Amino acid sequence: MTRVKRGYIARKRRKKIRLFASTFIGTQSRLTRTTTQQRIRALVSSHRDRNRKKRDFRCLWITRINAVTREDRISYSYNRFIHNLYKRKLLLNRKILSQIALSNNNCFDVIFNRIINQKSN
Repeated sequence: MTRVKRGYIARKRRKKIRLFASTFIGTQSRLTRTTTQQRIRALVSSHRDRNRKKRDFRCLWITRINAVTREDRISYSYNRFIHNLYKRKLLLNRKILSQIALSNNNCFDVIFNRIINQKSN
């Protein structure tokens, strides 16, 4: 039986995996089996954390809006603010509202007062 030299395709595949894992520490960047396991784990973590990041940022925006709405007003909360915002059909998302609350507090007060004044009418 003739000898089969199986270098080139397998080496190409392993090289691609090693390039991905070149920043890993120790054995996880050198040995093929542990490198592939670590690569799968890294890809799973990155996929999970992309969704986690969206959740964390939304939580941050809500916290900022809540802090600004409670600043001077007694017994007024984020919950009431968003409810009245939707009732008045002012379409501003949480990201934009939190940016307005941080950078331009006067503008946020105008929005807030508009909601309160329309509520009484």
